[in-house]
Amino acid sequence: MARSPRPLPANAALRRSFVTPEGVDLRIELGSAGARAGAFALDVLIMLGVLVIGTIVIGTTAVANESVLLGGLWLIGFFFLRNGWFTLFEMGGRGATPGKRIVGLRVVARDGSRLTGGAVIARNAMREIEFFLPITFFFATIFQSGADKMISLVALIWSGIFLFFPLFNRDRLRVGDLLAGTWVVQRAKVKLGQDIVASLAQTDRARRTFSDHALGLYGEYELQTLEEVLRGGDSDAIVTVAAAIRRKAGLPDDHDDYGFLSDYYAALCARLERQMMVGLRRADKFAEATRERAA
Repeated sequence: MARSPRPLPANAALRRSFVTPEGVDLRIELGSAGARAGAFALDVLIMLGVLVIGTIVIGTTAVANESVLLGGLWLIGFFFLRNGWFTLFEMGGRGATPGKRIVGLRVVARDGSRLTGGAVIARNAMREIEFFLPITFFFATIFQSGADKMISLVALIWSGIFLFFPLFNRDRLRVGDLLAGTWVVQRAKVKLGQDIVASLAQTDRARRTFSDHALGLYGEYELQTLEEVLRGGDSDAIVTVAAAIRRKAGLPDDHDDYGFLSDYYAALCARLERQMMVGLRRADKFAEATRERAA
């Protein structure tokens, strides 16, 4: 059963072709500058909450022990918080920080491949230069008596240039995105697979079953790609992906591409969740071969 193609979004200027390694064009929508700014603001607010709690704990301990070393611990903790927060969350399966998840954004590689750790580190290392360091200099000069106010002005201008940089390029890219080869794109705000699997459970038709070999062909990245295809309902993408899976798994064509993909998605989702419960996680279809070579 095929579905009609997705209608164009209200802001068609943010629509981009996003071709996966399987040759499927997901036609993603880039996150707007306002959405990205909102996600960043939410992340900063959450980080400030964590920082306040940490400061209270460290401050109480410092007073009790009369130790100045804990002040240095606070600075180190703040550095790792502001850098590790974005990096660790975006390295996860969702490719998004809590702020991005709330707003409905995620980070993807512009070439359609799985987002790598190196790309995530590169894009977020630039944030220290783009925002945190100049803002630190700005507030340091504001609150330090006798400080050179010119440094504060330069720091503020520096931050402003990088802050508004996404407004002056068509892909809404930060400098970090340019270096890392990434996009920040819109995605559904619901939990991965929750609504798709729930809708399948409500149908009366018999569900297809798949062998371990068929389900073992793909990992979390391919699951996310399959989710995007099912959500989009693009007929060409559904036919292409269904044919690719059948070919690799050696399955016959039953001429129900959408039903086949829906059942395969639900079965693959359940398999990956079971593996994660016992400490086995497969990032993508190459992970198993990589582990075998490493062993």
